[in-house]
Amino acid sequence: MWDLYVYSELLIRIVMILVIPPRRSPQAAKSWLVLVMFLPWPGLLIYWLVGRLKLPKWRYEQFRKIPMALAPASRLLIERGNASVAKVDAQWRGSNRLAQNLGYFRALTGNSVEVLTDYDEGLRRLQKDIDGARDHVHLLFYIFAYDKATIPVIEALARATARGVKCRVLYDAVGSSTWKKKLRPVFEKAGVEAREVMPVSLLFGKSLRADLRNHRKIAVIDGETGYTGSQNLIDSQCGPDLFNEELMARIQGPVVSQLQYVFLSDWFLETEVPLFSPSFFPESTKPGEVIAQVLPSGPDFERQNAEHLIIELCHQAKTKIVLTTPYFIPSEPLVQALQTAVLRGVQVHLFLSRKSDNPLVNWAQASYFEELLEGGVRIYLYEKKFLHAKHMTFDDDIGWIGSSNLDIRSFELNAEINVLFYDQTVVDKMKQVHAKYLRYCESVELPAWLERPTLIQMGENLARLWSPLL
Repeated sequence: MWDLYVYSELLIRIVMILVIPPRRSPQAAKSWLVLVMFLPWPGLLIYWLVGRLKLPKWRYEQFRKIPMALAPASRLLIERGNASVAKVDAQWRGSNRLAQNLGYFRALTGNSVEVLTDYDEGLRRLQKDIDGARDHVHLLFYIFAYDKATIPVIEALARATARGVKCRVLYDAVGSSTWKKKLRPVFEKAGVEAREVMPVSLLFGKSLRADLRNHRKIAVIDGETGYTGSQNLIDSQCGPDLFNEELMARIQGPVVSQLQYVFLSDWFLETEVPLFSPSFFPESTKPGEVIAQVLPSGPDFERQNAEHLIIELCHQAKTKIVLTTPYFIPSEPLVQALQTAVLRGVQVHLFLSRKSDNPLVNWAQASYFEELLEGGVRIYLYEKKFLHAKHMTFDDDIGWIGSSNLDIRSFELNAEINVLFYDQTVVDKMKQVHAKYLRYCESVELPAWLERPTLIQMGENLARLWSPLL
């Protein structure tokens, strides 16, 4: 019997060498192989539960049906967008083309953008826009809580449905799991049509793995006003002494139609019901002059859209790159792109949070500091709150605001949404945010960093070993 067990472990090791590496980054493959080599049976079980890159066949088939199912919406999206298609500056045309080929959306001009950094004010603005809705409200959030911060939003949805506005809500089954039982009757009573996104079940059926999540944050009101960024619908306090610091973009103009299309796509994926109304894509009044472009990403796509575009933007930058993320577990190509940018004379600044809701991730990301600092990247640790914001700037021309972290989970496993703004005024607003961050940041300096205790370095290195799995 013991011999049979030993042979089974050997067989698992051999088979997994053939199964794991294809279509995986070297980092992720290495981590999975280390786990399987040391713990073959537990490693096999964990890999079966959360390690397979392939989505269920039904999910792929459903995703392929989107263009046909949403054909009326696609036609109107293109028709409305034709009058707003923009040419970006020559420096960024390759990046613009890449974003379009990856996410299928064009750069559109005529938008106005507000950068919102006050947590409670962002919720109040959303509530006010819902109270002003005339036709529909569409919300998609990874976390939709039922707490003191979100009850006013839910009440605004109830008031909207009472006056004939159609309200639809998508919330992630895992991200919102704590509040699901409370939300269902509340939404039903309010007349809000709500659905769980990517449900998880131990039984067979239309269930997805627990680690494949819809991490997007999207709000669309009347097809005219949109929100996206890092903030979930939940109270800012995420721990006993931990408060979230966020950044959202409130957008008006033609690019809101692209956020709308992503919502309709996700609704179809979850319900198999294709939604369409001409009111979803109203003729834009072009309230501003900002050029913007939506980039969705996730496991449904063939490539890691966000990672590909960030690396491309790093290679095209000429003067300065500023990255802000709560979770930094980069791929090797991204690290090399940042180091290469510095060698070209580009300033690279990385804002991270000293406080975190995931200590293991903090340890893992710290293991990258030495090579980044040696490569000339400036690292700042924000100390005031948990910096959960996710945004970037490239030179004076491009701002990136969305839901993607700079980690392998966001690049490969999560459905994410990001918006590129080809506009100096938006970048200037984001520079003001960076300046505020600096008041509460500690700069990480290489000499002091190298002197940290050996045990801490060992812990960071062990965490890094498993970082692609976090």
